[in-house]
Amino acid sequence: MSVAPSDSRHSYFPERGNDGYWVEHYDLALDYRVGANRLRATATVSAFATRSLVSFALDLDRLRVTAVLVDGVPARFAHTGGKLRVTPIRTLHEGTLFTVEIRYGGNPRPAPSRWGGLGWDQLTDGVIVASQPTGAPSWFPCNDQPCDKATYRISVTTASPYEVVANGRLTARRRGASTTTWVYEQAEPTATYLASVQIGRYQAVEVPGAVPQRLLFPPRFAARARYDLARQGLMAELFTELFGPYPFGSYTVVVVDDELDIPVEAQGMSIFGRNHMDGRRGEERLVAHELAHQWFGNSLTLEGWREIWLHEGFAAYAEWLWSEASGGETADVLAERWHRRLARLPQDFPLADPGARRLFDDRVYKRGALTVHALRRTLGDAAFFPMLREWTATYQHGAVTTDRFTRLAGRYAVAPLEGFFTAWLYTERLPALPAALG
Repeated sequence: MSVAPSDSRHSYFPERGNDGYWVEHYDLALDYRVGANRLRATATVSAFATRSLVSFALDLDRLRVTAVLVDGVPARFAHTGGKLRVTPIRTLHEGTLFTVEIRYGGNPRPAPSRWGGLGWDQLTDGVIVASQPTGAPSWFPCNDQPCDKATYRISVTTASPYEVVANGRLTARRRGASTTTWVYEQAEPTATYLASVQIGRYQAVEVPGAVPQRLLFPPRFAARARYDLARQGLMAELFTELFGPYPFGSYTVVVVDDELDIPVEAQGMSIFGRNHMDGRRGEERLVAHELAHQWFGNSLTLEGWREIWLHEGFAAYAEWLWSEASGGETADVLAERWHRRLARLPQDFPLADPGARRLFDDRVYKRGALTVHALRRTLGDAAFFPMLREWTATYQHGAVTTDRFTRLAGRYAVAPLEGFFTAWLYTERLPALPAALG
């Protein structure tokens, strides 16, 4: 279910997102030629008008639009500056459910950003989609704001030697003379930046369990990938115990035959580079981190990007919880070490509003994890973990804010937490850690 947008959502990326409607569903039909990097597509967007609309806009980068229909009737449109502006023949009144069909295509390219290209990108032999935070318009027209979550149907037709992975459940696979059409359906509401398509020459392995897993990797990396990912089932059991039920029907991991700076997060899916699979579990903390995002980031999605600590702080803390449970260093030891390290670094932003340029600063991740651990020490495990499970249950598949989290946490405390959260979330200076639990 979409969540009403807030005034804060545009503060970091004012060029992304549009007012006046919520999207309920995206139906994307993509025909893609890998070698030529050529996309021909139709997007059907089902939306709900939150006010009367003479016109409206969608986010779409440099692809060429050939036709737009609103409720089946051709509409006027203009496509400039990353915005597709649509004027239907009649006003869409508040409360109206309407559909927009956009026919478009071209050579998709990543959207430029301060972090490099985002969105649809060519691999050596295939495609990766890595859209966080603003890359979704590189491959489909959308309302690119994280709080407007929708369901998806994604159909991809491409050459038959390639495996195609998208969000949700594979509901059809139709093989033609030289191409195959793959159809995926994502029933749980999904933010635009978490919608994804992966195309490559992969070996696919199904791993049963309480959380069914699908692993895809280049055949030559099979042994390394299977070993490095072998403990994901145990991680899922741990996180289900600590955070609450896994929020989706299954979990897919794709290992691409290219090196990636960092793994890529998508809903129900994570993507790793070949450099993250060394056959020795040398990057296992990242495996835990990406799995934890299925709770913190994918099911519970920030309402505005200033809330990034609610994703990265909890996922980074999940690394420490996995270390603790799997015989490695305890969360207490890791917290003390990282507190000493952060104390020696600049302390020049509040965690709850780090600014767009620091969105993926490692200090946000680690101070976020420290904040979660400090709260655990303050509440005690008997209150902390039930609080987390209520958090994930209350806002499952919804949008979250720092204020909602602090109010919920306050109900589990024996003393007011206003001073605690002011120090950890809204003050630049790093606070001292509370005393360790006995």
